[in-house]
Amino acid sequence: MTATEEHVAAAGTFPAGFVWGVATSAYQIEGAVDVDGRGPSIWDTFAKVPGAVAAGESGDPACDHYHRWPQDVELLAGLGVGAYRLSVAWPRVFPEGGGRVNQRGLDFYRRLVDALHEQDIVPFVTLYHWDLPQALEDGGGWRDRDTAERFADYAATVHEALDGVPYWITLNEPYCSSIVGYAEGRHAPGAREGHGALAAAHHLLVGHGLATGRLRERAREGEQIGVTLNMSPGVPASPSAEDAAAARRMDLMVNRQFTEPLLGGAYPEDLPEVYGEISDFSFRRDGDLELISAPLDFLGVNYYYPIHAAAAPYAQPDPALRSAHDIGVRTVMPDGPRTSGLGWRIEPRGLRDTLTGLAARFPGLPPVFVTENGYGDRGEIDDAGRIDYLAEHLAATGAAIADGVDVRGYFCWSLIDNFEWARGYDARFGLVHVDYATQARTPKASYHWYRDFIGDQG
Repeated sequence: MTATEEHVAAAGTFPAGFVWGVATSAYQIEGAVDVDGRGPSIWDTFAKVPGAVAAGESGDPACDHYHRWPQDVELLAGLGVGAYRLSVAWPRVFPEGGGRVNQRGLDFYRRLVDALHEQDIVPFVTLYHWDLPQALEDGGGWRDRDTAERFADYAATVHEALDGVPYWITLNEPYCSSIVGYAEGRHAPGAREGHGALAAAHHLLVGHGLATGRLRERAREGEQIGVTLNMSPGVPASPSAEDAAAARRMDLMVNRQFTEPLLGGAYPEDLPEVYGEISDFSFRRDGDLELISAPLDFLGVNYYYPIHAAAAPYAQPDPALRSAHDIGVRTVMPDGPRTSGLGWRIEPRGLRDTLTGLAARFPGLPPVFVTENGYGDRGEIDDAGRIDYLAEHLAATGAAIADGVDVRGYFCWSLIDNFEWARGYDARFGLVHVDYATQARTPKASYHWYRDFIGDQG
């Protein structure tokens, strides 16, 4: 039985009203980075650093979605999705991070939201998808608590301007914003810090809490507020106790330092054991955890693969110089699992385990949306690998629902090929191929498959 046939056999587990969607993010598709008053973001700056991004590429012009959005809305309509997850570019609204509002930026998103409603497509708006205004980074960025305050101001401004958005997502993947950006240095702003990265992680969660409070104060009837986390189960590379401990440290770094405060109101007990030598956690304040753990209306989960972890020496022996990404772990490629066109492991069971694990650990878990799940390759139009990937992961989502997890929707990453962060334009995740030289859009085989599947679901 093929992967697609296996999925179709499980498709009946999706409940009535299940939300089918696709997702994008502003910096990855919009382009127009200096148009209509937009200010620079940390990704504009980072992309200019030699070697930071493959081939020296950047998010300009990306897919020129800022000018070609009507065509992309037509692609959404043709796909038959009921929802579209987009993000707002903070520097397009506040070019300096705060203070002066750029009305032309807000008007762009207003036009886009209106066009989605005309096609009966529900907008899910992500307020922060990694494009921090460079002016705020110059003042300390997410290391500084003031950025969380400015984020709440920005969230309230966008909320006021965009009527007709029933679902608001505060943050996308705070792990990537903090650890990958401020500790590993692989993403903007390209820092390699210990205490600063952990402060960034905390202040992102504080920003979520502050923004949630501001949105709830102004909420229109029926609006829901959530946050999106990327979840990668930590799997021991061997039965050894050392590798089991390494997998637990990996799980802490990637998953639990975000899920526990958000959903459980406390930081993990083993966090000081892992990070106590590099930070005194002086950035925490009384009342922060109550702010961070305010009830969510829904949780977004992004899933791509598990992380197989083995114990390893620290890259930096001196804790005073150690980054928050240096936790005595190395990742390994296990025997057996297939890989995507980018070499990423394909393990659909990890999505089911992620969803059921959350429900088991957090009684009263809010409804869940799979807000990202997708397959990367080099841009094949006849993308059979992507179809099988989607089929298998949709089957895993259906299995989690059968296990009792309240999953309300699934968003494929991504609608169109785009700027894939430090990988530049070589990595492609779209259901629609983009010829970057001409900006021509060509639906792939997976676009037609997903369209037909959604239609079969009624």
